[in-house]
Amino acid sequence: MSRTAPEIDLKSAETITFRGFVFLTKCKELRTVEGKAVNLRSQSAEVLSALAARPGEIVSKDALMQAVWPDTFVTDDSLTQCIADIRRALGDDAHVIVQTLPKRGYRLNADPSDAADPNAVPSTKRGKTRTSRRSFILAAIVLVAAAIGAYFGVETWRAAPVRSSDMPRIAILAFNDMSTGADVGYLSDAVAEGIITELARSKTYTVIARNSSFRYRGHPTDARQIGEELGVDYLLEGSQQKIGDRLKVTAQLLNAHDGSHVWANTYNREIGDLFVVQEEIIRTLADRVGRRIERPLPQSDAAQVSALRYVQMGFAETDKDFSAAGNELLWQFSLKAVEADPDSQYGYIGMAFAYRNDALFWHKQENNPDEALKRGAEYADKAILLAPDDANAHYVRAKIHTEAGEIEQAIARYDQAIALNPSASNILAGSGSPLIFAGRIDEAIDRIKQAMGIDPFHPDWYHWDMGWALWEKNDCEAALTAMRKMSRIPSGAHRMLAGIHACLGNKREATEALAVFLKDSPGDSISKQRKQWEKMWTAPSLERWIGHMRFAGLPE
Repeated sequence: MSRTAPEIDLKSAETITFRGFVFLTKCKELRTVEGKAVNLRSQSAEVLSALAARPGEIVSKDALMQAVWPDTFVTDDSLTQCIADIRRALGDDAHVIVQTLPKRGYRLNADPSDAADPNAVPSTKRGKTRTSRRSFILAAIVLVAAAIGAYFGVETWRAAPVRSSDMPRIAILAFNDMSTGADVGYLSDAVAEGIITELARSKTYTVIARNSSFRYRGHPTDARQIGEELGVDYLLEGSQQKIGDRLKVTAQLLNAHDGSHVWANTYNREIGDLFVVQEEIIRTLADRVGRRIERPLPQSDAAQVSALRYVQMGFAETDKDFSAAGNELLWQFSLKAVEADPDSQYGYIGMAFAYRNDALFWHKQENNPDEALKRGAEYADKAILLAPDDANAHYVRAKIHTEAGEIEQAIARYDQAIALNPSASNILAGSGSPLIFAGRIDEAIDRIKQAMGIDPFHPDWYHWDMGWALWEKNDCEAALTAMRKMSRIPSGAHRMLAGIHACLGNKREATEALAVFLKDSPGDSISKQRKQWEKMWTAPSLERWIGHMRFAGLPE
């Protein structure tokens, strides 16, 4: 039996055409003239729809905000991100199709290729019949493709960045590695990552999370475009080059609103001066916007740089392959880091993560998961003792507290980690877990939203955790919406999806979702679920979860 797209009444179709694109106003979809769907966030499609309702007219920001977010408080950043998203989808780098009228609003110029030529013959004189026929054919192509897309397709969505304060917002881009030979990749992203962490800790800027700012790696820097997409005021870009025992770092600060250069400098030092160079760049940035940072310069330490390098190599392995083998490599590289510098925190942080991962998933280092967590806690405590200001040391300790059922300690430790690195969106989002276990659901939701705000291109698991939090609130329709915002729902998340469908009484969907989860976790059962969660979850939520798992068909 073949599937056919639903019939379409072309005569009643409402379309707006502009340079190579057609916007279907009824279903709010953007297509090429060949009928290919163009990805556009749902909120961006709403903004385009509002502009398309008044083509050629200036639409004020207030009118657009009211049309798209009538019952929600958002800042101008949300609208700016949507406009940038529309322009990117249209290839409108010159801002011709979507025009900005300073202090007045925006205007959608339909068919700008015609409007741009003042000597063009009006379409009415060229012949209405030919134009109408062309528009009809374009509409037919696009609407048929839209119907097929609507039948088979799914919507993707990502939250627009939200300003949480009036502090200047800055994005630190990944530094280009200009090293050659064996020195290539020696420092990985150490320079830029260190600047992000230390600058965020200064409370001088709101610093965009590395996950979002590093996504522009390998692309030409268009300061205005990146500024619009991330909602930032400044960009820091640069390069690093290791030459034997020497380190050369260049950095330049750009105004993200107009692309102008604010400051640039080159540092040529010994490799052990990495942390000194980072601090000097941070101080200069602060001075340039009139917010001076006063604190002592760190000491030069080549052994500490070596330890950092080894741990970065270990985490790179688990990023590539989060498996028992990848975790074993993290453990081995962390041991090398400890050997390189037993007085720095880096190796102990890596060891703590390796033991924590093993306790949860593989049980290779220790046959007893509780013993593995205990070893991980010892290494995390050692790291905190050596470097009480390292956010990652507190982060891994918070995760271990959570898995050990020490929920209040986990919350307190997460708070310390966030205070030390407010730009670490993964720490912010992760802190939602113990808050959920403690029944502080609204706080958990606020943390996840903050993480999305500083990390506009955040990973999908933020939506997963948001779905969990909304399930806890018994707002299961909203929970399902959150889960569907993931670009791809991994097998592990299908258990949560099954619980949400069970909450909604969707028996078939709950059973199907659980079946996907059980393909990768065939031994799961009600008794294992109860044992896994009883240390963390309060009784009402745990019993509700167990009931939903039974409804989905999880065996006893």
